Amino acid sequence: MKNIKILSLLIIAVIGFISCDQDDDLVFVAQEPAEGISFSNSFLDAYTLTVAASNNIGERFTWEDANFGVPTNVSYELENSILGDFTDAATLGTTTGNEIAITIGQMLSFAEAAGLDSDPNTENPNTGQLYFRIKAFVGTDGPESYSNTQELTVVLPEIVEGGGAFEVASWGIVGSGYNNWGAFADGKFYTTSTPGVIVSYVNLVDGEIKFRENNTWGGDLGDATGDGILDADPDNNIAVTAGDYKITINTNDNSYTIEPFSWGIVGSGYNNWGETPDAKLYYDYTTDTFKVGVRLVDGEIKLRMNNEWGSDLGDANSDGVLDADADNNIAVTEGHYLVTVDLKDNSYAIEPATLWGAVGSGYNNWGETPDASLTEIQPGVWFAENVTLLDGEIKFRQNNEWNGDYGDANSDNILDQDADNNIAVEAGNYVINIDFNDPSGPVYYLGKR
Repeated sequence: MKNIKILSLLIIAVIGFISCDQDDDLVFVAQEPAEGISFSNSFLDAYTLTVAASNNIGERFTWEDANFGVPTNVSYELENSILGDFTDAATLGTTTGNEIAITIGQMLSFAEAAGLDSDPNTENPNTGQLYFRIKAFVGTDGPESYSNTQELTVVLPEIVEGGGAFEVASWGIVGSGYNNWGAFADGKFYTTSTPGVIVSYVNLVDGEIKFRENNTWGGDLGDATGDGILDADPDNNIAVTAGDYKITINTNDNSYTIEPFSWGIVGSGYNNWGETPDAKLYYDYTTDTFKVGVRLVDGEIKLRMNNEWGSDLGDANSDGVLDADADNNIAVTEGHYLVTVDLKDNSYAIEPATLWGAVGSGYNNWGETPDASLTEIQPGVWFAENVTLLDGEIKFRQNNEWNGDYGDANSDNILDQDADNNIAVEAGNYVINIDFNDPSGPVYYLGKR
């Protein structure tokens, strides 16, 4: 049999992960290897699979043309095995091209069939392996060839008892100071550990805001007297200036506060110690942590509040807990990372990640500078505020690299990989949101403010 060369296993949209080593090399050996042929790939050591991310692409398998010695039309099948020996092989897709993708939902089904379980009260493991290979064949009775087996480690996150206490609240922020009075989704509030108290971490622009429920008018509240108590009086819009804020509402007595608030990354490893704004961390209500997807360079970083010195934190002891000690800069190397901070105990993590970003003539002249990075603020939902776009076109890609990029050929606000799918944009300040969980596909909006 001839060899199928599997060149690369490309990560397209993995939601969550245990660990990642972008430098690991894997050698693929065909069933009858030709002398001197080897294949080098990089991929996650383990994939965390969540139901919320079911519609995301989990893996995209690519390969070179199989060579059967004579010109012929070759077909390919991606096969999965639960047992690992392919006596139970199931075909996941057939193509005459050179790639097949599978979703997180498919991987979850395979994991469950393999006996994995996210319930900590059972004896079933929550970590295991999935097995894949490529079959090449000619016609129905012609020659066949198989790649070696690719083994992927997957994890089903354990269900945490009492978890998920915080939720998206029914109230939101609307106004010229956020979403041009409802041109796109209102700024979200989240529940807290105090009954009736909700909080939002939001970037505002110069203008006015008020608060309403479920993105609809009727019963909206503002502050006509400026006394810190919300009311439904006429002329009750609240004037705001551009910046990042924490807005807290006590729905028990309608009191509220608006205070400057943001945590961000600063340093030679990001913005040369403040030459540009810090990389803002976004709130993830599902974990009650703050996160940012960011491209770092070789250097050092720390975290500070409101882009100002005086409250900066680093890690002098390299113990994974932020502190204000001397010589506490955190050394980093070039790459794409997810930085997570828990302000309750100052614990943090900096982990290699696959990040979505905006690229195009409407942002960075198709990659002359780093893409506008989005952050996965909850499983399957990617978000960025205060993004300055130019007149032009954009699309979305991962880790500043071309492969599997998304646009919108049909202008239906659903991302696709069709030809001619660049997205036209006008100059302005934008909120960008992509939701990979929607059954109709990756739904997005570009909220111009």
